[in-house]
Amino acid sequence: MNSKLLRNLIVVILSVLLITSCGGNKNGSKGPLSTGGAAQKVYVAPGDLDEFYAFLSGGFSGQVSVYGLPSCRLLKVIPVFSVDAEKAWGFNEETKPMLETTLGFQPWDDAHHPELSQTNGVPDGRWLFINANNTPRIARLDLTTFETVEIIEIPNSAGNHSSPFTTENTKYVVAGTRFSVPFPQQDVAIDDYAGNYKGVLSFIKVGEDGRMDIAFQILMPGYDYDLAHSGKNASDGWTFFSCYNTEESNTLLEVNASKNDKDFIAAVNWKVAEQLIADGKYEEMNSPYIRNYYDEKTQMASTEKFNKVKVLKPKDCPGLVYFLPIPKSPHGVDVDPTGEYIVGNGKLSSELTVLSFTKMLAAIKNENFEDEKYGIPILNFDATLAGVVKSTGLGPLHTEFDADGNAYTSFFITSEVIKWKLGTWEVLDRVPCYYSIGHLMIPGGDSKKPWGKYLLALNKITKDRYLPTGPELNQSAQLFDISGDKMELLQDFPTVGEPHYAQAIPADILIGKSKQYYQLADNKHPHAVKSEEETKVVRQGNVVHVYLTTIRSHFAPDNIEGIMVGDEVYFHVTNLEQDFDVPHGFAVMGSQNSELLIMPGQTETMLWKPQKVGVIPFYCSDFCSALHQEMQGYIRVSPKNSGTALKWSIGTKD
Repeated sequence: MNSKLLRNLIVVILSVLLITSCGGNKNGSKGPLSTGGAAQKVYVAPGDLDEFYAFLSGGFSGQVSVYGLPSCRLLKVIPVFSVDAEKAWGFNEETKPMLETTLGFQPWDDAHHPELSQTNGVPDGRWLFINANNTPRIARLDLTTFETVEIIEIPNSAGNHSSPFTTENTKYVVAGTRFSVPFPQQDVAIDDYAGNYKGVLSFIKVGEDGRMDIAFQILMPGYDYDLAHSGKNASDGWTFFSCYNTEESNTLLEVNASKNDKDFIAAVNWKVAEQLIADGKYEEMNSPYIRNYYDEKTQMASTEKFNKVKVLKPKDCPGLVYFLPIPKSPHGVDVDPTGEYIVGNGKLSSELTVLSFTKMLAAIKNENFEDEKYGIPILNFDATLAGVVKSTGLGPLHTEFDADGNAYTSFFITSEVIKWKLGTWEVLDRVPCYYSIGHLMIPGGDSKKPWGKYLLALNKITKDRYLPTGPELNQSAQLFDISGDKMELLQDFPTVGEPHYAQAIPADILIGKSKQYYQLADNKHPHAVKSEEETKVVRQGNVVHVYLTTIRSHFAPDNIEGIMVGDEVYFHVTNLEQDFDVPHGFAVMGSQNSELLIMPGQTETMLWKPQKVGVIPFYCSDFCSALHQEMQGYIRVSPKNSGTALKWSIGTKD
C-alpha cells in the first residue's frame, strides 16, 4: 500500500469516528465533541462568572455555603450560628454578642433552611434568612456584604425546624417547633406528654430595614411541626405547616408516631391573626428572648432583651387554624407558583397527595369537617383533594416547581427525582440520585416566578462518589439540567456540612449590590483609628487598649513594650486599605484566641491575656503583598507589677 493511499484511508477512518462521536448512539447519549455535553454545560471559563448564586445550609456546621452555578465552585462559607476561627466569628469582641441567647453563649448550632427575602413573591436579593434548629433562632444575612447581621431567639420553642419560610412580601418569617414541650416550660413527667405538651408556631415580623421581632405565637397541640410554606396570589395570607406525631407519642416515634393513617397540614390564616391581635384577643405571656444585631456603621454587635410575647389560642380564635388531613408522617409542604396547589409529601406513602386551596376555602365555608382536635376543625380529606400523583417512588420528601407547570419531587428511599405535571398528575420523567436524596432546589422554585434551568439534589449518602477520606465523607450534591423535557445529570460535587435545603438567585441581581470595601470615613467603631498618627497604647489599671493600623506591608505600631503578665490586652486593629480584596490578618503567638481577619476600612478587636514573660511576635495571617512576610511586630511582656513603662513605636528614630 503506497503512502498516498494510506493517508486517504486514515482521513476516511478519522472522519467516520468524528461523525460517530458527534452523532451519538441510539440510546441518545452524546459524544465527547457534542455541544450539549454535560461538561460543557457546567464549564465556566477562567475569568467568566457563574449564572446563579446558590446558598446551601451547612446543617451541623451551623453555617451557610455559597456556590456558583453551574460550575458548582465554592465561593464562600458565611459564619452564622457556629464560631469560625478563620473569620474570628464569635471570637472577636465585635461578634461575640451575636451568639448570645437566654441560655448563654452558644458556640454551635444546626442550620437547616436558607430562605431568600421576597418582593411580590419573587426573591429580591436583599437578605437571606436561616434557622437554628437546636437552640431556636433565626438569622438574617445581608447580601451586600454576605455577612450575618441579625439573630433573633424564638421563645417557647424547642427544635426550630419549620422555619424561616417567608410570606409573599417578607412581611413575616415563620418558625414552628419540631419538639413539643410544656408551655410554659416547667417540670412535667414525660409520660404525661399527651395533652400537656404543646407546640408553638411563631410569626416574626420583618421591618423595612430587615429588623426582626416576634409579632405573635399560636399555641398548638403537642405535635411535631416539620416544615412550612406560605401561600401565593389568592392563598397569600395563609401559611401551611406540616406536622406528624398526631398520636402525641413521647417514645420510639418511628413506631408510635406512625400509627395514624393520616397526619395534618396546619393551615394558618395569619391575616385573621393580625386582626385578633389588633382587637386585643391575645394573652401576653412572660417569655424572655434575645435579639442580637450587628451595626455596620459601628461595626459592633449588641444584644437586646425582651420579656413578653402575644399568644393566640385556636380554641378561642375561630377561623385562625384548620387541619388538612394528609398521608402519615408528612415532611415537606410545598405551594405551587399559582398558589392553588399544596403538595403534601407523606414520607411513608408511595403516592403524592395534592390539595386544592380553592377546595379548602369551600370546605371551610361549608363547614365540611371530619372532626376537631383541641378546638381546631379537621377538614374533610376528599373535599380538599386536588389529585394524586401515582407511579411514583418511595419516601417523598420535597417538591419544587419550574415556570412551565411542572413539579419535581425528591424520593429518599428510592433515591430519585420525579418530574410530574400539575393538574394532570402524570409522571413525565425520573432520574436516579446518588444517594438517598433529601431536599432539592430549583432557582426560584418555591416562588411565584421560578427561573428554573437547573435542579440541585442534596443527597444524604455519598459512598463511592468521591475519593475516600476515612470514615467521614462529605455530603454529595448533584446538579441537573431541567431545561428540556428530560432531566440530565451534569455534575457531582461535595458540600460543606450537611445541606438540608438551598436557595438560588440570578447572579446579576446581587453583583451590582455587592460591597467591595468599607468606607474608612464612615467607620464609627468606638476604637477605630484612621491614620497611623492616631495609633496609641492606653493603660487603665490592668486593662490595656492597643490601637493598631494595618496597611501593605506593616503594622503601626509594630514594637510595643510595657505589657505585663496578667493584663487584659485589647488589640483594636483598623485596616486602612481602601481597595477591593485587600484584607489583613492579625495573629498573636499563644493568644488562646482566633486570628482577626479585617476587611478594608474595618476595625476588629482581639482580647489577649499574656501568661508568660518574654517577647511575643505578632504578624499578618492573610497574604497581602510581596512583603507579606515582613508584616510583623513584637510585644514585650514584663513581670506582673514590674512597672515597665508603656512604649510603642514604628520605624527607627534618626
